[in-house]
Amino acid sequence: MTTTIFAAATSTNPILPATGEIIWSVVSFVVLLFVLGKFAYPPVKQMMVDRASKIRGDLDAAELARTEAQRTLEEYREQLAQAKRDASHIVEEARLTAEALRVELLSKAEEEAAEVRTRNEELLRFERQRVLAELRSEVGSLALELAEKIIDAEVDRAASQALIDSFISEIGASQA
Repeated sequence: MTTTIFAAATSTNPILPATGEIIWSVVSFVVLLFVLGKFAYPPVKQMMVDRASKIRGDLDAAELARTEAQRTLEEYREQLAQAKRDASHIVEEARLTAEALRVELLSKAEEEAAEVRTRNEELLRFERQRVLAELRSEVGSLALELAEKIIDAEVDRAASQALIDSFISEIGASQA
């Protein structure tokens, strides 16, 4: 059996490394692990912490930006609603102003029409009185001429005129 162990120790098996090689590999691995743990791991760990912190900060900033965008959107919606209310108010105010102007113009037109009507009635009354006076004068003159022709004599014009005027006044009073 000793020959078998010796044969195994001296034989070169391609799968099984030599014992010295295993010991040096383990010692090298432990030294490498110590050196990496002492010098490489802290910067890598710090880099991971920094990256996690940056990601967390970016997520917080994105959330803040989303919140700000939402707030801005709400402000714009409120401004739009206010603008719609203002526009509606302006339209309503313009409608009321137009209605008031229409009523005012209609009232003014009615007043002017009444004034024109009153003025026309006054002119008509004045013209009627003038025409009646002219007619009375003319009727008196015609009656006097007719009477002169009938009587064929000259009648006192002033006395006859007073008589004719009183007669016409009586007739005018009875018709009015």
